[in-house]
Amino acid sequence: MKRGKSSTPSDPNAEAEQARYDNPIASREYILTLLQGEKMPATADYLARKLDIEDDPERLEALRRRLAAMQRDGQIIRNRKGGMVPVDADAIVAGRISAHPDGYGFLITDDGDKDIYLHGRQMRQVLHNDRVVVCITGTDHRGRREGRVIEVVERANRSVVGRIMEEKGVLFVAPSNKRIHQDLLVSPGKTLNAAAGDMVVAEILEQPTHRHPPVGRVVEVLGQHFEAGMEIDVALRSHEIPFDWPPEVEDQAAQYSTDVLEADKVGREDVRDLPLVTIDGIDARDFDDAVYCEKTDSGWRLLVAIADVAHYVQPDTALDSEAQSRGTSVYFPGRVVPMLPEVLSNGLCSLNPEVDRLCMLCALTLKEDASIKRVQFYNGLMRSHARLTYDEVAEILTSKNTALRKTYAPLVSHLEDLEKLYRLLLKARKKRGVIDFTSNETRIIFNDNKKIDQIVPITRNNAHKLIEECMILANIAAAGFLEKHKVPALYRVHHSPKQDRLEDLRSFLKLRDLSLGGGATPETSDYAELSKKIAGRPDQSLIETVMLRSMQQAIYQPRNDGHFGLALDQYAHFTSPIRRYPDLLVHRGIKHVLSGDKVDSYRYSEEHMSGLGEQTSMTERRADEASRDVVSWLKCEYMQDHVGDTFDGVISAVTSFGLFVELPDIHVEGLIHVTNLSHDYYRFEQAEQALIGERTGRLYRLGDQISVVVQAVNLEERKIDFGENEESTAGIVKGHKSKNRLGKAKKKKAVRKKQGQAGKAPAKNAEPKKKERWSKRKKDKAKKERIAAAKKKAKAKKQKNKSSQKASNKVSEVWATAATKTASSKKVAKKSTAKKVGKKTTKKVGKKAVEKSTANTTAGKIKRKSTGSKKTRQRSSAAAESTRRDRPVAHKKTSKATTKKKVASKRIVKKPVSKKPVAKKTATKKRVNTSGVTTGRSKKISSKKRATTKRTARKDSGSATTGKVSQARTAVSKKRVSTSGQTRKKTAKKVSGKTRTKSRSTRS
Repeated sequence: MKRGKSSTPSDPNAEAEQARYDNPIASREYILTLLQGEKMPATADYLARKLDIEDDPERLEALRRRLAAMQRDGQIIRNRKGGMVPVDADAIVAGRISAHPDGYGFLITDDGDKDIYLHGRQMRQVLHNDRVVVCITGTDHRGRREGRVIEVVERANRSVVGRIMEEKGVLFVAPSNKRIHQDLLVSPGKTLNAAAGDMVVAEILEQPTHRHPPVGRVVEVLGQHFEAGMEIDVALRSHEIPFDWPPEVEDQAAQYSTDVLEADKVGREDVRDLPLVTIDGIDARDFDDAVYCEKTDSGWRLLVAIADVAHYVQPDTALDSEAQSRGTSVYFPGRVVPMLPEVLSNGLCSLNPEVDRLCMLCALTLKEDASIKRVQFYNGLMRSHARLTYDEVAEILTSKNTALRKTYAPLVSHLEDLEKLYRLLLKARKKRGVIDFTSNETRIIFNDNKKIDQIVPITRNNAHKLIEECMILANIAAAGFLEKHKVPALYRVHHSPKQDRLEDLRSFLKLRDLSLGGGATPETSDYAELSKKIAGRPDQSLIETVMLRSMQQAIYQPRNDGHFGLALDQYAHFTSPIRRYPDLLVHRGIKHVLSGDKVDSYRYSEEHMSGLGEQTSMTERRADEASRDVVSWLKCEYMQDHVGDTFDGVISAVTSFGLFVELPDIHVEGLIHVTNLSHDYYRFEQAEQALIGERTGRLYRLGDQISVVVQAVNLEERKIDFGENEESTAGIVKGHKSKNRLGKAKKKKAVRKKQGQAGKAPAKNAEPKKKERWSKRKKDKAKKERIAAAKKKAKAKKQKNKSSQKASNKVSEVWATAATKTASSKKVAKKSTAKKVGKKTTKKVGKKAVEKSTANTTAGKIKRKSTGSKKTRQRSSAAAESTRRDRPVAHKKTSKATTKKKVASKRIVKKPVSKKPVAKKTATKKRVNTSGVTTGRSKKISSKKRATTKRTARKDSGSATTGKVSQARTAVSKKRVSTSGQTRKKTAKKVSGKTRTKSRSTRS
C-alpha cells in the first residue's frame, strides 16, 4: 500500500534541534508521534518522504542514524522488512532527574505518577535536574519502577561550583553540590591559575555520557574554602540564583526618589491618622505589612496595609523581568539577596515608621466570631506609627511590661484588641482542624570577623501567631476577591496527600501503635488529631517529619484547588509583594478590578499564569534549598571548632547503623555510628525503634537523653560524627542480667502462640473469661498433640514397612545368587576330587572304629593338644565341617548315612539365618560313618563344631535378629562361605592330616 504525504503537526523541539545540529532533523519525540499515528510499521524511506528530506543525503543519513539510536535505546522496534513501530507508549515517561548523593537517582515524572528509580549506571549520562525521557524496564527488589534513560531532552546545569583538585597530574573540580556525582575534568590551560583547593566556578563544555565524565573550564575563582561568606557565594552559584543587578535594572532603580511623590498620593484612601504598626523580627529590614484593629458594636474592624509594590514595578520593564527571574528574596544568615533593588525593598516600598508610604489596603469587617462579613480593597496612603518586634509585643500583651506599655501607650489598646481578635481567629483555626507543627528554626549570630558566635533557637510567641492569623485572613480575602471577579491570578494551592505516600505514612505509624483517620481520603482535621496525640512524645519531631513528607509541596497555579494544610477552600499570597513575585501578580489583578477595566482586557491569560506559576514555584524551592545548604555549612563550620567537646543531646532517630542525635539548643544533628557504641554488640529493633545490646542489654531508644562527644566534622559532605561520652548513663537498663532476659516473656508468648500452647494457668481468683480462654487453649493444645502423635506414628509405620520390603527383596536376591554359584562350584569339583576324598575318608574312619576302650580319652587329649588356641580351634572346626559338607558330593550314591550327614551339615551352616529355613530340620544325635559304626568321638566333635559354627555365624551376621537389614548382611556372609569351596577343601585336608598324624603319635 502506497502512502503519500499527509499533514502532520509541527515538531515541538525544532528550535532545540536547530541549536544543536548544523543539519537538524526531526526530534525523537516527533518521530515517535509520527510512528504512533501510523496504522502499520513505517520504513525509514517512508519517514524521509513524510519529513520531506528524501532528496537531502546528509539529513537522510542523520535520520537513519537517529532511528538506529532509537532502536538501540528501546524506543522503537524494527521488523525483518525494516518497518518500525514505537515501543508501548505507557513505558515511555518524561520528567526531571532528582539525583541522590549516594549515586542513584529518580525520575520525577511530569504526570505526577510514582517516581521511577534510576540505577547509578543510568545516572552517568545525566546531572541533577536534567529533563530526560525514560523507558520503564521493570521493578527493583523493593517493588519500585525502574527505568533506563533513553534521551536527554534538556540540560539543567551549564556550570558547576566546587573545589579544584589535582590527582596524578589531572585537574578536576569536585562539585560542592553532592547531587552532582561526576567530577568535572578541567581542560589543560583553562584553570585561570586556580590553585588546588580553591573554590571555583567551572563552565561545562561537554556534558557527561556513558563513556566519559563532563569536561569544562574554570570561569571564576572564588577563593579559599574557609573564607568568610564563602558558603553563600557557593550556594548562590550552585543553585544559579541571580545576585548581580543588570545595568538596565540599576539605571531604572536610580530613577526612584527616596520619598513618595505628591503626585502619587492623589486618588488614594488616606489612612495616615490610623495607628497602623508593623510587627516583625528583630533582624527585618523590609517591612511590607502593617495592621490595625478595633472593636465595633457588631464585631471587629481589621485593616491590613500592604506595600504597594505594583505601583512602582510595572510590567514589561527591566525591573519586572529581573524580579520575575528571581521569583523571591533569598534569606541567608547575615545576608539577603532581594528580589527588588534596595532602593525599593528597604526604601520606597518598605513601610518604615513615621514616613508616608503607598499601600494596598484590605479592610475587613468581621462578625463577633471573627468570620468575614465584608471585604474592601483600596489604593491607600499610610504612615506607620511604630516599628515593633515580636518580642516587644509579647512583652506588652503577656508580661505587661510597664516600661514598654508606657512607651507605646497610644497603641496599647489597639494591640489588646488585636490580641482579642487573635483568640477568636485561633478558635476558628482549631475548629477547621489546621495542622500545627513545631518549629525548629534557629538564628545564627556572627561576631565582628563574620564567624559564628552562637546559634540560638527561634521561639515563636503569641505575637508571631497574631500577625500570622491576620495575614492568613487577608490572603483568604484576596483569593475570594479575585475568584469572584474571575481575574486570572496565581493561587497558593496545597493538594491533599497522594495515596502511595499515605500508605507509607500509615505503615510508619503502625510500628508506633498510631493511626491516621480518614481512610483513603483523610482530611486536614485527621492530621491535626494525630498531631495532638504525638504532642510531648520523644519521637514527636520524627513523626512530624514523616507526616510532612507524606504531604505534597504547596505550589502556585491559576486554578484554585484550595489549601489542604490550612483547611481552606481558597487561598492566595497577597501580603509580601516586596519579597514574592506571586504576591505582586495578585496586587496587579486587584488593581485591574479596582480600575474598572474589563477582565478580557487584563494583560495576563490563564495560560500565561500557568507558566508563571511553574516559574515561581521553582524559584521558591531553589531559595529554600540554598538557605538550607548555607545553614548546614555554617553549623558544620561551627562544630569544627568544638571537636572534642561534650554536648547533651536527644536521640532523634534510630537505624540499624547507628543513632542520630540532635543537640536541641542549636538544632544540630549528628550520627553515632553503631561501631562507636562501646560495651556490646547491638541489634536493631524496628518496632521499638531501639538498639539493644546482646550481652549487657544496654538499650538506646528514640527520644532518650544522651551525652555525646564531637568526634569529626566533614564540611564537604555536611556530616557530623558523634561518639558516646564515656560518662554517659544512656542505654543502661537497671536490673538487667543478660540478653536472654530482655523481651523473654514476649518471645515465650510468641512461641506458645505459634505452637498452640496454653501457657501458665491463671490464678484461682482470675476472671472467668481468662480461665475460659486458658481452658480452651489447653484443649486445643491436647488436640494438636494427639493429631501430631497420630501423624508421627503413621509415618513411622509406613517407613518401617518400606524398609522391610526392601530388605526382604534383597535377601531373596542374595539367596538365589548364592544357590546358583554353589551348585556350579560343586559340579565342577565333582569328577576331580570326589573319588579321592571318598577313599581317604572311608579309610580314616575305619581305623578309628577299631580303637581300644581308651579311644575316647585319647581323642580328648589329642583334641586339647591339636587346638591349643581359640583361633586354631575355630579353624580346625571350620575345616572339618567343610570336609563333611563335601563328602556327600563324593559318595552321593554309596551310602544313605552320607546323605544324612549332608543334611546335617547344611542344617549347621544355615541355622543362624532366621525366618528363612532352607533345609528340613533333622534331629540326629549320632554321626554314622560309611561302615555304619557309631563313634562317641564323632558325636563330641560334631557338637563342638556346631557350637563353633554358631559362634562364627553370629560374628559374621552381627545383630542378625534386630531387623531385615541385618538379615540381608548375614545372607551376603553366607554367600561368601558357600562360594569358597575349593579353599575350604584344601584347608580341611591340611588340618585333618596334621590332626591325624598327632593322634597316631599320641596313641603310640
